Amino acid sequence: MHHSPAAGTATAAPPSRPLAAEEPLHTSYDTALLDLDGVVYAGGEAVPHAVGSLATARESGLRLAYVTNNAARTPQTVAAHLTRLGVPAAADEIITSAQAVARLIAERVPRGARVLAVGADGLRVALEERGLTVVETAEEEPAAVVQGYGGPSMEWGRLVEAAIAVQRGVPWFASNTDLTIPSGRGIAPGNGSAVEVVRIATRWMRTPPEPVVAGKPLPPMHRESILRTGARRPLVVGDRLDTDIEGAHAGRVDSLLVLTGVTDAAQLIAARPVHRPTYVARDLRGLLQAQPEVTGDAASGFGCGGWTAHAGAEQLELVGDGDPVDGLRALCGAAWSAAGEGECRLDAGSALTRLGL
Repeated sequence: MHHSPAAGTATAAPPSRPLAAEEPLHTSYDTALLDLDGVVYAGGEAVPHAVGSLATARESGLRLAYVTNNAARTPQTVAAHLTRLGVPAAADEIITSAQAVARLIAERVPRGARVLAVGADGLRVALEERGLTVVETAEEEPAAVVQGYGGPSMEWGRLVEAAIAVQRGVPWFASNTDLTIPSGRGIAPGNGSAVEVVRIATRWMRTPPEPVVAGKPLPPMHRESILRTGARRPLVVGDRLDTDIEGAHAGRVDSLLVLTGVTDAAQLIAARPVHRPTYVARDLRGLLQAQPEVTGDAASGFGCGGWTAHAGAEQLELVGDGDPVDGLRALCGAAWSAAGEGECRLDAGSALTRLGL
């Protein structure tokens, strides 16, 4: 495997170009920590090539685990959904931000303590599994308040109870702070929006409180994934730069970005260091493939496959032909090198048009 450092070990710093792998990725890591929405499924249906790619990876000995910031559904419900899509999964292969935040709370309060939970079944089940007692109101003197995505039917009164408890000094937790979530009809408010409601209701306090957050990209979520899977050489697979890839950097592990979800080619090229993945692929077939080397430097240009990319004064330039994703890798090399520790501001429009991306 052509990869700096050795195969399967974490990269010490964000890469200045997508890295190479001489061996298929599924043979170089022991566990794939896969995001769900935009990676395995989209709008409830399997992403093209996901079912077959995951089956081949599993048959070859790669352990699969599914890591989601969505705290609403129980692991059993998520596993059943995956199985219906043709991706056989067990509940113990699902890691949710509800589980991560429940562990955080359990480490800070006595066993059996009352927790005011504002969320759905996934959050309540995770708390009960940690031996905590779920309550509904601030009057029940909870030892902690926790918010998780409650779905479109969540009652406003639940947020009122949370705000009152936090005003009284009760420790405040959140499964995650994603402001939005995708839905079949458009972008909907996520748990982060509900957290903001409580934040607004408590900002008059002399020292406005802040919740302790567990979900991606923060370390508690990665810790939960490692504790539950026992992974020694994990590979994070995701579609979002600000949760999946940033979370991989926080955990100091390698990552594969797939282009089947939120992140498009232009956003990848512009990524700042903490959002730059180790590897790039069009879809989950990349998990079964070696990763080509990006060669060259700023002076000679960055090459990958049949493409060569340069960073000009105002735009990224691309010549050659071949696999469009190889061209994207070359563009990333040119853009990330030019940007250094910041975001690439060069115009990539004509180059991406050439690639059809």
